[in-house]
Amino acid sequence: MNVDELVRESLREQAAEQPPLGPGFADRVLTARRRRRNRSIATVAAATAAVVAVAVAVPLLDSGRDEVRLATEMNRSDIIAHPDQSPPRDLIAAGDVALAAYYTLDTVKTSKNTAVRASTYRILDQETGKYVKDTRWSQVAVAPGMRTAAVLEKDLPARRIGLLDLLTGEVERWIPVDRGVASVEFSSDGGRLVATTYSKNPDVLTRASNDVDGDGKKNDFLPQFSESYRTGFYLVDVDSGRTRWSETPPEKDEDMPIVNSRQDFSFSGDGKLVRSGLAVEPHDQYYDLQGNKVAKPANEKYLTWSVQARLSPDGKLAAGGFAGGVRTTASEIIDPYTGKRLHKIRGQQLLAWVDNKRLIAWDIKAGDNEFHSALVLVTIGSDRTIALSGALKGNDGAPGRWNPVFATR
Repeated sequence: MNVDELVRESLREQAAEQPPLGPGFADRVLTARRRRRNRSIATVAAATAAVVAVAVAVPLLDSGRDEVRLATEMNRSDIIAHPDQSPPRDLIAAGDVALAAYYTLDTVKTSKNTAVRASTYRILDQETGKYVKDTRWSQVAVAPGMRTAAVLEKDLPARRIGLLDLLTGEVERWIPVDRGVASVEFSSDGGRLVATTYSKNPDVLTRASNDVDGDGKKNDFLPQFSESYRTGFYLVDVDSGRTRWSETPPEKDEDMPIVNSRQDFSFSGDGKLVRSGLAVEPHDQYYDLQGNKVAKPANEKYLTWSVQARLSPDGKLAAGGFAGGVRTTASEIIDPYTGKRLHKIRGQQLLAWVDNKRLIAWDIKAGDNEFHSALVLVTIGSDRTIALSGALKGNDGAPGRWNPVFATR
């Protein structure tokens, strides 16, 4: 069998094995996650792959158009670090996980006794690999593949959800909603959004009656602790723009809310439920997709909303809480079904799994100020850390604080 015959035979076999294409396939292809892996392949296999790629791409792309080579794809080094940069200016990534954006928070006074906690985002420019300031948005959630972001405008609660093209920086579509939204989060496959609804802006602050930060001035603003404005959540189908709202009951204990003023919903690991944090045990409350309270899934029973990393990609491990001491930093890795500690690794706070052995975490250098955290790569079974960013500045965590937004690339 010569090369031409082998290519044709391979194409026939692959076509026979493919399931029928579902609705919205073309749109999903344009925004889908693109994984690039370096492989050593034989000449015949490479020829086959090239023909298959052309066969799929021709109906979607204009003939003869040069494909834009993105910074996230040109540099597929396993680790891209800038330990001299805080906040980051250039792409930070490890494996298939990248820092897609980050935001800072500022207190903006709206009157003598009120203010609002305002977010300012820096979003990765896909062509240059630089983080670029974008002042249009109060909320940015990046989809897997880093081609699309869901955005909300500055005035919250918002009455529409934007789908931002991360290659052009323009909103390609708006999804209107009847109830005000103040948060958006993607499902793990990028096909759905959960949007948390509020009757009032959850980021409104009021002047405290005492000196909270100890600077000798009564100029501190705090969130509303006595009332929660959260009303429920939308499920949004990204392809079609269809929305369905579910009301959720107020979370209270003796007439006091047991959720923070902003307590947003996100999907469970398998996307079959949504969840929200609680200020008291059991720390998380799960709901079905109709807004009814349900028990925690067996593999998320011991997770807590304050630890962002949650389940490993294979689902066999879970990120646990802080396990260090007064002079040391450490976090635990637990069995998701039993809560038993399986490993103890470096890191103040575990943020995202890179693979089944490595995570991105906040951590400090030995003996340093507890607020001088930097992004580091930690590995199960190793005490070594790799600095990905420079350290935060300031002594109280506020000045120089930036908050990472991770996504798979």
